[in-house]
Amino acid sequence: MKSFEYTITDPVGIHARPAGVLVKEIKKYASAVTVKKGDKAVNALKLMALMGMGIKQGDTVTVEIEGADEDTAAAAIEAFFKANL
Repeated sequence: MKSFEYTITDPVGIHARPAGVLVKEIKKYASAVTVKKGDKAVNALKLMALMGMGIKQGDTVTVEIEGADEDTAAAAIEAFFKANL
């Protein structure tokens, strides 16, 4: 399993547009992706669950990637977070 922490810099946090694009990015990989904030954890493919976490600017999330292509997926997803969130 691979994981990384990221502090959200987007002024609006994880809202509909970036959450939708994130789900599209994750669907490219076979690995399971989980986003955690505090004691909440959601499957990152579940758009409504992801938006329901209420992740705002300044919040730090932990992203866990586990599966056959986790190395490739982790690098791409971390790059996505840095570029878009």
